[in-house]
Amino acid sequence: MSNRNVKFKEIDVFTKVPYKGNPVAVVMDGDKLSSSQMQQIANWIHLSETTFVCSPSNSEADYRLRIFTPNNELPFAGHPTIGSAHAILESGLRPQHEDYVVQECGSGLVKIYQKGEQLFLTLPEPVKNDISSSQVKQLAEALGINETEIEIAEQINVGAVWDTVKLPSAKPVTDILPNMNMLSKIIAAGVTGLTVFGPTEDNFSDFEVRSFAPNEGVDEDPVCGSGNGSVAVLIKEHHLINKNSYLATQGKCLGRDGRVEVKFTEDDQILLGGNAVSCIEGNLVLPG
Repeated sequence: MSNRNVKFKEIDVFTKVPYKGNPVAVVMDGDKLSSSQMQQIANWIHLSETTFVCSPSNSEADYRLRIFTPNNELPFAGHPTIGSAHAILESGLRPQHEDYVVQECGSGLVKIYQKGEQLFLTLPEPVKNDISSSQVKQLAEALGINETEIEIAEQINVGAVWDTVKLPSAKPVTDILPNMNMLSKIIAAGVTGLTVFGPTEDNFSDFEVRSFAPNEGVDEDPVCGSGNGSVAVLIKEHHLINKNSYLATQGKCLGRDGRVEVKFTEDDQILLGGNAVSCIEGNLVLPG
């Protein structure tokens, strides 16, 4: 029985410095694989997400992207979208449009703009739901904090669904030690996980963010695009900043230095992005 090779890259996202962001494995020949093979590969690689680049079914798209955690397929995720676009453009894709590429995924069509060395995705239209006071109490207990420290709590669907919580400042965000067993029981079916954020007190960034997704096989995501997207929705909705762009940092607790830039456009869109760097390029060997 002969083996088959499929090309792949590993891209570090939301960083200029290799190994300081959030890696995503990008498999370039997704059309050659079944869904079960994709899930098996994602589970084996065991990054927070692995993506598979496929031929688009929509003529407006440049490619179709399937996104897998170690446990499940996701309709959308932020850092895999940025990292995959970087890998595809680096591989020589000529998009239909001069200044952006169009990704087809489970959440529909997503535009990714190239601005210098950075890539920015257009966040899918968010859907917001309240989190009950009893749920807030449970989340606080799982995070090991007093529920009075939770200033805002909403469930935000930006393609991926996040319970999203604001704390008073960055320090309690970096200090929390979540009980993952408790958190996994609290997070409802269909919800990716919990994202926590707080304003910083330095002159470099505006917010510190952490994202937890134990039910997806990822206790803590180093730098989470969709989690930051849910944060951006709350920042915009609650007028938490008086400018049309901001910088969030994430990953400090895991030895990373992720930097996520967010822009609020005049036409009411949210753009989210940053840098990406290629770290690994090669082949996956599959049984024939």
